[in-house]
Amino acid sequence: QVQLVEAGGGLGQVGGSLRLSCAGSGRTLSSYTMAWFRQAPGKEREFIAASNSRRGSIYYTDTVKGRFTIFRDNDKHTVYLQMTGLKPEDTAAYYCAAKYASDAQAQHTFAYSFWGQGPQVPVSS
Repeated sequence: QVQLVEAGGGLGQVGGSLRLSCAGSGRTLSSYTMAWFRQAPGKEREFIAASNSRRGSIYYTDTVKGRFTIFRDNDKHTVYLQMTGLKPEDTAAYYCAAKYASDAQAQHTFAYSFWGQGPQVPVSS
């Protein structure tokens, strides 16, 4: 069992930056594909980014590529999402997720077994 605890949510400013963190407990995260998803009000949860340490693979959805960065500190069992160039359309609840081993189907919510609590990140001008 993996528990994921997120931190860093809060009000963002258009053009500004925020960093979210997701700390895992119960297991070392180095064996897991870690991902970030978000869900805006009235919309489905969407994939943002994923990272698999063993393959060294990282994926981003096109809407955040070049603005958001996923990175992880396996020694601290933590994965981060650095968000820059924030836009109003980035307003959403942001969820970290973990799936054991393979990064197959990494862009799909059904592939993940463990989820963080999803703090809100409103982006205001």
